Amino acid sequence: MSINATLFVQAVVFAILVWFTMKFVWPPIAAALDERANKIADGLAAADRAKTELNAANQRVEQELAKSRDESAARLADAERRAQTIIEEAKARANDEAAKIVAAARAEADQQIVKARETLRDQVAALAVKGAEQILRKEVNAGVHADLLSRLKTEL
Repeated sequence: MSINATLFVQAVVFAILVWFTMKFVWPPIAAALDERANKIADGLAAADRAKTELNAANQRVEQELAKSRDESAARLADAERRAQTIIEEAKARANDEAAKIVAAARAEADQQIVKARETLRDQVAALAVKGAEQILRKEVNAGVHADLLSRLKTEL
């Protein structure tokens, strides 16, 4: 055979191989490549969505943390105000109680003073009667002279 016939037969075989490849081999390969490209695109889109969702979730977490910090700060401030109120109330009650105790002590002291004065008056009256007895050299009857003795007590 001549080189031209060999070249022609090789060209025909090559054309048949190209047609066979284009008809039966290439479509499954192209479909597999397209499917793979779609999967990759879907994966990238899912990754982007996941990234967006992650950012949104991080923002929500930050918002919740800020909200929790604010709430805890408000509760702490509330507790401090309540503690101050309780302390002030306790101080007020303690001051009231102290005032009552001081008033009771003053009243008791006043009663003791009045009692001591009465006792002192009785003793001075008894001394005055004894002195008068000794001056008059006779016995003074307390029952008979009760009016005189009561006037003497009030004058003292």
